[in-house]
Amino acid sequence: MTPLDANVELPTEVKAMIEQSSDVQATTALVNYVIKLAAAAEIHFTDIQLQVLTNHLIEMLGRSKSGEQLPAVDPTMFAEVSQKSLDLADQVVQHIGHLEVAEKYVLSIHFEAAQDKI
Repeated sequence: MTPLDANVELPTEVKAMIEQSSDVQATTALVNYVIKLAAAAEIHFTDIQLQVLTNHLIEMLGRSKSGEQLPAVDPTMFAEVSQKSLDLADQVVQHIGHLEVAEKYVLSIHFEAAQDKI
């Protein structure tokens, strides 16, 4: 079994956030996908990091459906973010679909924080 096949046990707070989201099924699937993707890259989130990440993923799903866009970001502001974090974030953005490139940069911070245990 690979990390992407493993079942994910979510903290109670994260489960509550998902239950309050507008699309519980899509949110659950996305949160599990991201956790497994990160685990395959040997990145693991603390419960607090996972709460913040889940909130961001819920917002990303909403923007994907509504067409709302984040303001453009300057990629040079993310020069110190590892390529690994950027690549993982890009995979998530592509997985969700219908999102602007700015989403990748903002999302990459979650992977970077978990990787650096910030």
